[in-house]
Amino acid sequence: MSQTRRIIVLDTSAFLAGYDPFAQTDEQVTTPKVEEEILRNSMIKLRFQTAVESGKVKIKAPAKDTAAKDQAAKVGDSHKLSETDMQLLSLSLELKQQGYTPQIVTDDYSIQNVAKQLGIEFCALATFGIKRQLEWIRYCPACFKQYPADTKIKECRVCGTELKRKPRRQSRA
Repeated sequence: MSQTRRIIVLDTSAFLAGYDPFAQTDEQVTTPKVEEEILRNSMIKLRFQTAVESGKVKIKAPAKDTAAKDQAAKVGDSHKLSETDMQLLSLSLELKQQGYTPQIVTDDYSIQNVAKQLGIEFCALATFGIKRQLEWIRYCPACFKQYPADTKIKECRVCGTELKRKPRRQSRA
């Protein structure tokens, strides 16, 4: 039986929360978009650059991101996820398909929600993390018309009010 290797996938929020890549023995990666966000923040820039230059953290870009985008749309988080977030999810999914066991280190609830949908582990640092999978719906707060989570429209077709989102009610078991 082949053993899968754990790999840590680092979000910008991990570095903002004080994550120390040098305290970790597992392989660690992040994406070019995370690097862009970090290099704009002088506080964490030095620790990040040192981790990359020493080889503790590798920067990898995902080849494609369609499956992660599809899952994000399915649960209703796609409009809450940035390009950076989608890169992280896509890279994690690719690593999983290559036989790794990825664990995303993030405090972003939308990333956690989609990761859970994709069967990818996550770890929060500065928050408690999500407790259960959320599936979202879009709705009009004025007339209460509901729309699918992945709807592209921003305003209610009935009354023109800006749509909001809320979790779909969970049926009690």
